[in-house]
Amino acid sequence: MADSICRTLRDGALEGELAPTLTIKDSLASPFAFHVFSHILLQLSSHVMAQKSQSQGIVIVALSQSPSSYTALLKRNGVDVTSSSKWIHVLDCYTDPLGWKDKTRKPVNVVTNVTDPSHQISLATSSYKTVKDVDKLFSVITELGRGLVGENKSRICVAIDSLSELLRHASLQSVAGLLSNLRSHDQISSIFGLLHSDLHEERAVAVLEYMSSMVASVDPYHPSADVQKGCLENSLYEQNFTKGKFNVRSKRRNGRVRVTCEEFKVGPGGIIFTSGSSVDGTAIAAGLLPKVQFNLQLSEKERIDRSNVVLPFEHQGNGEPIQIYDGRRSLEENSSEANPTSSGKKEDSGMGEIIYFRDSDDEMPDSDEDPDDDLDI
Repeated sequence: MADSICRTLRDGALEGELAPTLTIKDSLASPFAFHVFSHILLQLSSHVMAQKSQSQGIVIVALSQSPSSYTALLKRNGVDVTSSSKWIHVLDCYTDPLGWKDKTRKPVNVVTNVTDPSHQISLATSSYKTVKDVDKLFSVITELGRGLVGENKSRICVAIDSLSELLRHASLQSVAGLLSNLRSHDQISSIFGLLHSDLHEERAVAVLEYMSSMVASVDPYHPSADVQKGCLENSLYEQNFTKGKFNVRSKRRNGRVRVTCEEFKVGPGGIIFTSGSSVDGTAIAAGLLPKVQFNLQLSEKERIDRSNVVLPFEHQGNGEPIQIYDGRRSLEENSSEANPTSSGKKEDSGMGEIIYFRDSDDEMPDSDEDPDDDLDI
């Protein structure tokens, strides 16, 4: 499922549509969202370098990690950073997010280039010192994107490594407006960001999920009871802190919502995803069904019993021919004509009858029929 997310972000947005947006959320029980963030960043970086992505550049808004950590991440995974200035740029909101460190020497809210003091090859980096000004942050992101791809119709991908840090310095309305502006910008191909859901109110999490076309939840791993009985304490510790569930809810273009689940394991080489079992898929599908107090399906026995039910409005016949009044003659006249007596006289049955004469033969045949004549009453 992580691969399908990467493909969606790689393919980007169609003309006239909003850019696909992914929110990766985790909690203290399973704090592996940054591993997922790094995995997606590496996948998109390889697609951009191979020119297989709609976006031709990536802008990383670094709020929880230093720019040097992203340089080390790319180098550690075999990405050539010598030509990285052509397709990736880091906006440093981590070193001095409020401009306190050097506000006596440099003016606040100035974007300046930063070089690595170790004089090693590093990613192109710019510092931003007023994170509270979200409107200015949007302008800086789009300017950096134009610096990577130019003024043409080429697009960029925006990666925000901590929406939680952004919510610390700005209001929820401002952050939601930033995401909305980025999604509707004609040079933005896709957006993905990280959120620590247990640090915020449910309302804030719900707003950011509403602004996203995909929501990936990193949940803790809960083994079954049989597995727990057969495992030792050290193995349980390893499972709880190296494994987890990766649940994805994505909105399709036709309006339908797709829910998928898979497992992951974090190792020295990074995060590894494995497809979920069929039991997990069945559980997810069952969880989407409405909870009612009756069965929506019939068993074979119930179908047979239903077919044998005699409806109250059906003529049963009881082995005798069914006679329906036609509005012209009484049933007694019909029976007498069918079985004439030898004397030619109609015997008095001792029962009364209603004699009805038509006003005209032009009347419709069923105009005077009893509409309830087919009922068994």
